[in-house]
This record gives sequence, structure tokens and C-alpha cells, in this order.
Amino acid sequence: MPDYRKRFFVEPGEALRLSKFDTAYRGKHKSPAAAKDDTERYVKRLTELQLRLYAAKSNGVLVVLQAMDTGGKDGTIDHVMGAFNPQGATVARFNVPTPLEAAHDFLWRVHPHAPAKGAIAIFNRSHYEDVLVTRVLGTIGKGECERRYEAIRDFERLLVQSGTVVLKFFLHISKAEQLKRFGDRLNDPSRNWKISESDYTDRQYWDDFVKAYEDALSATSTKHAPWYVIPADRKWFRDLAVSQILSATLDDLNLHYPKPSVDLDEIRKKYHAALGDG
Repeated sequence: MPDYRKRFFVEPGEALRLSKFDTAYRGKHKSPAAAKDDTERYVKRLTELQLRLYAAKSNGVLVVLQAMDTGGKDGTIDHVMGAFNPQGATVARFNVPTPLEAAHDFLWRVHPHAPAKGAIAIFNRSHYEDVLVTRVLGTIGKGECERRYEAIRDFERLLVQSGTVVLKFFLHISKAEQLKRFGDRLNDPSRNWKISESDYTDRQYWDDFVKAYEDALSATSTKHAPWYVIPADRKWFRDLAVSQILSATLDDLNLHYPKPSVDLDEIRKKYHAALGDG
């Protein structure tokens, strides 16, 4: 199987064009059934690696998920990050800033959610909202946007220097697929609550958001905090690609369980002595 880290990696400084990425790409797999075994293997590996990460406490992991509306952030968390024990994983979501948050710099509300060593943090929308929505709606200008790109690069470099692995996924869907998913919500009573007026009014800004994403990903993808553009029209392929990239990256950490902090021979003696007393 190809290494999707190479195929979907956004080269730092490259003038990214999202139109070059096929949103319906499926690789060698022709169906969900064909990809099932590989995906399950990667997801199982994530469960194993999280335990080592938690025990070793040498690194934290930050996973950033960004997408257009209906892009599949919730589904990715459910089907891929569901492998993680919630005792060592958190999910944070960044919506419109509160008055208190807006009174501070735009990263003020984000840093407290960064993962501790041994933990995994998942951002379902993230600090990137402040160079995407704000730009498209015109609440910040080009100069401020560039300053925020620089602040984001510095922020993520700080996290990496402190032992955090940073992985950023843009779940790339087509405009037609988005409309289909809006229709699915309309026809599913269990998902009607997700519908809002902005689902349709914001589609007029589709091209503006595409351009904003292209610029943001180009400006902030680095070797130490890479962006990956994940074809996401096919939900099953999205899960396959994300789980492969995430498990391969954690494997590269070469995580090991720490050595026992006690004398195991002495503990065994006490254990067998206790058995004898019973």
C-alpha cells in the first residue's frame, strides 16, 4: 500500500491548488469492503500505540481536523479516533469567540487545550478558523492574516519543541458532495438538528473558502507540523487514509513502555508469600 503521508502531504511554501486533489480518490481499493481489513488494522494499531504513548509520557499528540461543512470531522473522530481510550484523549471545538476570548489574542483560547505528554488532543475545527472564516467574512485584512499565519507557525513550533506531535488534516470534499450530504441530513430525522440556514447561504462563499484554505495550508504546512489534504467524498477512504497516516506517524516515535519503578523480584516474593498466607 502507498504511504499516504507522501501522497497527501502539503509541501511547505508550495502554492497549493486544491483542484489538483481528486476528492473522490480511492487508491487501489474499489469498495468499502475492500478497504475494511486495512482500516481495521490501522485503527487497532492506534489503540496499541495510544497505550504506549500514555505509559511513556514522552510525547503528546495534537490532531487538527478542518473541512468545509459536512466534510466529515465528526465521522473521522467517531470511526478513527474512536480507537482511543477517552482517559487519554480529548476533543476540543472552537466556535465563534466569546466576548472574553475576543478580548485576547486569537491563540489565547487554544493553548490550554494542547495535549500534555502522554495525551492526545483532537481539534474539531481549530485555531485555523481565525484565518479562514475571519478572512472570508472580511473581519481581518491581508496584513493581519499574514501575521496570524506567522503566529500559528510559531505556536506549533513551540508545541513540537515541547514534545508534541502535530498532525493536520484537511478533509477535502466537492461542492456537489456537500449538497448531497445536506440532503441526507434533511431526510434523516436523527440529523435534522444539524441543519442551519448558513448551510445554504454560506455556499455562495465556496470559492472564497477554497482560496482561504489554499493560502492557509500553503503558509502553515511545515516538516514539523504538516498538513495533509485527505480526499473525503468517500467516507471509507477518508477513514483509511487518516488512520494510516496517524498510525504510521505514531509508529515512527518508537514508543516503549517504561521500565518498572520497583524491584519485580521482590514484588513477586511478596505476591507468592501472600498466596501462601491465603
